[in-house]
Amino acid sequence: MTEITRVPLQPLAKGSKSKLWLGAIIAIALGGGVAAAVRPPLVDVQTLKAGSGGNPTPADVVLINYVGRLSNGTVFDQQKNVPMMMQGMIPGFVKALQQTQAGGKYLVHIPARMAYGDHAAGPIPANSDLTFEIEVLQFANRAMLEQQQRMMEQMMRQQQGGHEAGPDGAAPAPTAP
Repeated sequence: MTEITRVPLQPLAKGSKSKLWLGAIIAIALGGGVAAAVRPPLVDVQTLKAGSGGNPTPADVVLINYVGRLSNGTVFDQQKNVPMMMQGMIPGFVKALQQTQAGGKYLVHIPARMAYGDHAAGPIPANSDLTFEIEVLQFANRAMLEQQQRMMEQMMRQQQGGHEAGPDGAAPAPTAP
């Protein structure tokens, strides 16, 4: 049985709080103590060619070119001009894309725990670290894209039918002259 030594609590002296916080920050930065045990695995994003503008968010759709490789260099997937919703991707890919910009090219290393973990996925064995070469062509908010698509579909229906559609997409009732 472990014995606990009781220490009476004393009010902190003026300026001690900032020293206490500074010590905690240094301990975390050095990887010591409890903070190291709960630190998530890191996704490494290296910029090969800088992009410009803002960064994609989880609510966005990104248009990318990519090549995915296993740690031994085997290509397991590659796509060009593929639109991908940020929601639903492996966590490491989302974290990586949130650090990119349109027009940029990146080399991304994703540890297995931020990819598929202890599950195999198609040609990717369980517990595989992944590397991606990613070119971000553009990105946009998913809700805005869906709204634009609905508007375009409505315009196409109007052109095909020759009638103006009402807000519900139905043709308006004829009016008396």
